Amino acid sequence: MRGGLALMRWSVDRLDAARGRLFPFVPVGLGAGIGLWFARDGEPGLAAYAALAAACLFCLGLACLVRARLVRAGQPLLIFLACLCAGPLAGGFRAQTVAAPMLDFRYYGPVMGRILDIDRSQSDAPRLLLDQVVLSDVAADRTPARIRVSLHGDQSWLVPVPGQTIILTAHLAAPEGPVEPGAFDFRRMAFFDRIGAVGYTRSPALLWQPPAAQAQLVGRLRTHLSAAIRAVIPGDSGAFAAGVMTGDRSGLSLDAVQALRDSSLAHLLAISGMNLAFLIGFTFGLLRYGIALVPPLALRVNSKKVAAAVSLGVAAFYLLLSGSNVATERAFIMVSVMLGAVLLDRQALTLRSVALAASVLLLWQPEALLSPGFQMSFAATVALILGFRALSDRWPPGTLPRGVMPVVTVIAASIIGGFATAPYAAAHFNRFTDYGLLANLLTVSVMGLVVMPAGAVAALLAPFGLARPALWVMQQGCDWILYVAHRIAALDGAVTAIPAPPPWGLSCLTLGLVWAVLWPGRARLAGLLPAAVALGVWALAPARPAVLISADGGLVGVMGPQGRALSRDTGGSFAARNWLENDGDLADQATAAARPGFSETPLGQVFALGRQRGIIAAKGAGIAALCARADLVLVRTDPDTYPAGCRIIGPALLRQSGALALSPGASGWIVTATHSQRRPWSPSDALTAPIPPLQ
Repeated sequence: MRGGLALMRWSVDRLDAARGRLFPFVPVGLGAGIGLWFARDGEPGLAAYAALAAACLFCLGLACLVRARLVRAGQPLLIFLACLCAGPLAGGFRAQTVAAPMLDFRYYGPVMGRILDIDRSQSDAPRLLLDQVVLSDVAADRTPARIRVSLHGDQSWLVPVPGQTIILTAHLAAPEGPVEPGAFDFRRMAFFDRIGAVGYTRSPALLWQPPAAQAQLVGRLRTHLSAAIRAVIPGDSGAFAAGVMTGDRSGLSLDAVQALRDSSLAHLLAISGMNLAFLIGFTFGLLRYGIALVPPLALRVNSKKVAAAVSLGVAAFYLLLSGSNVATERAFIMVSVMLGAVLLDRQALTLRSVALAASVLLLWQPEALLSPGFQMSFAATVALILGFRALSDRWPPGTLPRGVMPVVTVIAASIIGGFATAPYAAAHFNRFTDYGLLANLLTVSVMGLVVMPAGAVAALLAPFGLARPALWVMQQGCDWILYVAHRIAALDGAVTAIPAPPPWGLSCLTLGLVWAVLWPGRARLAGLLPAAVALGVWALAPARPAVLISADGGLVGVMGPQGRALSRDTGGSFAARNWLENDGDLADQATAAARPGFSETPLGQVFALGRQRGIIAAKGAGIAALCARADLVLVRTDPDTYPAGCRIIGPALLRQSGALALSPGASGWIVTATHSQRRPWSPSDALTAPIPPLQ
């Protein structure tokens, strides 16, 4: 009893001593609450949301009372609990405000819609995001608010521009869910983007109506500026320049995108904190020192605050122009906080500003918590703040020569940022770029000193028709970055495959590191334990499912001694690529299909499940003959009868379950369904009951 009281008293003392440095735990509480909300199997009811709202208000009210009359040390705990309750409320509110119909059937027919955005698919085809959608014979209350369509074949007669209304004949279906249980849920991401159908067309897409005078002005401006840049800078360099200036990456070839990924330089293309920092840093410095060159003006205005105010406007315009993705929004909030601090004569960049940015973004877009961009950008930002604070303590300003300081800054930023984002990049993209540090050292300074300043100067000179020299300078920087990307990506061992971590691994690692970073004093070392456990389990290669079955039943993957063997060398390429990446396997689909694991028979492809056998039924094979040959039968058409003792997986089950994973268990093979939740983004016929073990 005494020991418990002593521990409680010690905890209260430590908490009271940490007051004033605990604000960064606000987004931690919000994030934890949002994470728990997403992890639920079912949607909380109105009563649950009401109870959470009451608990949140109660904790906040009690925190105010504690501050006035009671023990002050209890206030941070109450505020944290309030944030924990606010997280699910933000998630539920966001889900209700973005809810829109999703197709619950496959559609083929006429489509009309207005172009919102233009990008490229993973097959390198132009892809259009449409709203104001009209589908033939589909009621308005069943028509998706937005759809995404890839244009295949020759579409040279159409020059897509945001705001245009087009007509086409397309194949559409609801966005696919995860490719396996526990994988990233693309259907959930589409739900929050209000995309209710995705598909493709091989027929001509025709212009039905040009953009209205005031429609999609920012999107049309983005397209116009991108086209102007590419007209002066040819090839991938022009597409890269357009991408970093406007966010339009639709002109970049698939080969260049892959090289940037394999060299760890894709972050240069994404409009995130670094790009915005380069642009705003250049704008701020240009204005401040430009005003200083005019003494009468410099004596009458505060050049620092004028530069901050104008830079804030530039940042807001850049946010709108770039398409407002999560990374750009996070960067804009950070820059706004920083410039606001300059205007208010406060310290510009601290962990409090990062926490404020994270809190705003989590309350505004709770789904961002699960995105790689959010996790990597905040990990890098926090690490850079703490890292440069430590370097500043080690080498105070003026200690190093002026010529050495920029070099040290670039090297330190690349090392710190690389280490901070490596676990998240490995978890989401299943790869580690071995020469990423070298590639960043060779290019980041060029990005900051050449590409972004030249782009800003080109934007200033464009109204006078004098942008071409600045764009030529920009082209040299883009050429160098792409050259380095291709050379680094071509090196042997440029990419090391990393298997997917266990489902709880990334959360455990993050919470441990957050505690180690944010908590003051020696108690922060306690956070290293869960982080070490998560990394240790991950490093021991967590078990992967022995058998994976795609959501349409068209592809099966069986784990073998040489890695996962696939049932087909073509078709289902998206699932195949993700399965292999999650295995930590760099092989392509054709290589995986050539591995031993399946044997061809007249009845179909046979594979082994320990002492049991499975078979992928061939066309025309009788169900009785199949069940006599195997314990598990995968059919493309549901049979009329189901023989006793034979497990049959067909379209009816897969529509409810989504992709399936089979793993050995104590009582047989455990079948795990992907659709195990009943949430607003789940299919209407999702299977929420567990599937019995396969005996």
